[in-house]
Amino acid sequence: MQTGLQRLSGRVILSEGWTRVAIAVFAGALLVLGLAPFNVPAVGFLSFPLLVWLVDGASGTPGAGLLRRSWPAFCVGWLFGFGYFVAGLWWLGSAILVDAGEFWWALPLAILALPAALAVYWGLATALARLFWSDGPLRLVALAASLSLFEMLRGVLLTGFTWNTIGDIAAPVPLLMGSVSVIGLNGLTLLSVFVFSLPALVATPLRGRGAALGIGLVLLAAHVGFGAWHLSQAPSGHVPGVSLRLVQPNILQGQKWDPAEAERIFARQLELTEAPKAPEPILQSQPAGTASDAPGRRLVIWPESSFPFILTQRPDAVASLADALAPGDTLIAGATRMEGEGEAARFFNSIYVIGEDGTILDAQDKLHLVPFGEYLPFQTLLESWGVNQLTNLPGGFSAGASRRVLPAGEGGPRFLPLICYEAIFPGEIGRGGERPDFILNVTNDAWYGRTPGPYQHLRQAQLTAVAFGLPLVRAANTGISIVTDSVGRPVAGLALGEGGTVDAALPLASAPTIYARWGERPFHAIWLFSALLALVGAVRFRRTVD
Repeated sequence: MQTGLQRLSGRVILSEGWTRVAIAVFAGALLVLGLAPFNVPAVGFLSFPLLVWLVDGASGTPGAGLLRRSWPAFCVGWLFGFGYFVAGLWWLGSAILVDAGEFWWALPLAILALPAALAVYWGLATALARLFWSDGPLRLVALAASLSLFEMLRGVLLTGFTWNTIGDIAAPVPLLMGSVSVIGLNGLTLLSVFVFSLPALVATPLRGRGAALGIGLVLLAAHVGFGAWHLSQAPSGHVPGVSLRLVQPNILQGQKWDPAEAERIFARQLELTEAPKAPEPILQSQPAGTASDAPGRRLVIWPESSFPFILTQRPDAVASLADALAPGDTLIAGATRMEGEGEAARFFNSIYVIGEDGTILDAQDKLHLVPFGEYLPFQTLLESWGVNQLTNLPGGFSAGASRRVLPAGEGGPRFLPLICYEAIFPGEIGRGGERPDFILNVTNDAWYGRTPGPYQHLRQAQLTAVAFGLPLVRAANTGISIVTDSVGRPVAGLALGEGGTVDAALPLASAPTIYARWGERPFHAIWLFSALLALVGAVRFRRTVD
């Protein structure tokens, strides 16, 4: 007698037409509930078995060429990915609506065309996996290896866009983030796809099912157990003599570059810089220490693009900064930096390190710019058609030359500056060299309002910091501003859409993690082993069929 799960799997495998399309899109969209701010990773155990059964039924035409045989599997993966990326990235449309009068035409591109393009990676992944498909547990290994490969490529090709990787779903809380310090997000993606897909085996009592389920339980237990051990290894205490003040002015994006609002915005940030220490942060402190424990040097952090003007052109603003900063203060602020004059001027999205007297001590330019947001691909051609990037800056931003660790003033702690979504690319952060004391992420998520976008952005920044074993200090214009320790636990923060300050101590960094020392090499080793297993499974299956 068939069980309910066996009947369900049979119906999914044999589904066709619009029913098959609906199942694939629904399964992909459902998976988004595993991401921030929903944080229900258990949906992976529903979505991925549906994907496995859909690929089971995507056999293609016997005797046809490779492309025709792969097309049904590609369609399944593309539909699954399209549902996932539309449901997970719809909030990008909020950035278009900031200036809807000029960019209304781009709304379908943001909420439909981009997900359609990103889904191609997943379509190629399922097509490749189907070439190594078998009737047993090793087909799950083929799917995991193929999806993790194309998720890695998604973060590299065409400037890369690693937003909402599958590994994010398996790490919703600090307890479950520790694995990225060893195998990185790509490695976590590979193992997550395998474990999430295991319920598909319950409906097919084939040889090796028990062993696969046992391995899955071991991997799940290791993920949780290592996470608990990882939390216990975090250093207690904080950097002596250093305190932090994060300024979250909560400026709406429609006001941020309005010349009529410039003086008010600047005055608001000066006011928050000078304000008395808040009595209690919104996020409760944990044993990493509090600001009151760390008198002496104070690091004041302003978010991305804090200055609504070119600071070097405003000596009066520099004087105002000197008045607002107390002795021993260092201001670290996002700013637009300009080189040259007139038509030859170049603009950079930068971080300034500013001394207590208003002097700019150091700067770092953003390396990984947002296409269509901060610069235009094929800029001359598109501008001739009247198309501009969202920032509406003539010529767009220029990319920085290299990333380096900066000192927070003379003798101060050293930090790795990451501007906006640079924090979602851990693979671009160099290994070796000077190790910073913390990661600084300044951002402006006001573009996206009160949507899932800022929560997803924060999660990915946390995972990058955990991968390297470093505290995260994050200042966001409208939120979420936060300080976390080196294992991802919040120390203090301010919620999305709030205005105010965050006062905290600077947590100590952990020892360099395996990922910090070896980068993607552990993932490469796991992937090669998985690909070999998938190949063995496919060869055995072909021999059995023949």
